[in-house]
Amino acid sequence: MSLPAMLLDPRLADCRRLFLRGFELPVRIGVHDFEQAAPQRMRFHVDLWVALAHSTPRADELAEVVDYDFVRARIRHLAARGHVQLQETLADDILHAMLEHPGVRAARVATEKPDVYPDCDAVGVEVFGIQPDKDDPR
Repeated sequence: MSLPAMLLDPRLADCRRLFLRGFELPVRIGVHDFEQAAPQRMRFHVDLWVALAHSTPRADELAEVVDYDFVRARIRHLAARGHVQLQETLADDILHAMLEHPGVRAARVATEKPDVYPDCDAVGVEVFGIQPDKDDPR
């Protein structure tokens, strides 16, 4: 689902989108022999949809919004668990961690490995998830 299509979902109509772009970490990831020997550089891009009612500060205090440090800390924690074979596994784990935050209604996570192939900018994966409405069986 493209970003414009996501924005048409009525469950996101009362949300603001927070984002983290280009967060880089060395990660032990990959199935190929050349990926097994050492960590490789990965980039993470995360979008979070947060209800305006839970992200509109009245006192201009950090506690009134979803903190970007939460996003970075969860990615760091998940990336440090040990070797992961697939980007899909790591992206799914990050998505689930973002959706566990009580203020997050939806999330989009993209991961990329920029150093795998010399003739490509990067290889990656993207995943999107949205909290179901309590009355919606989706």
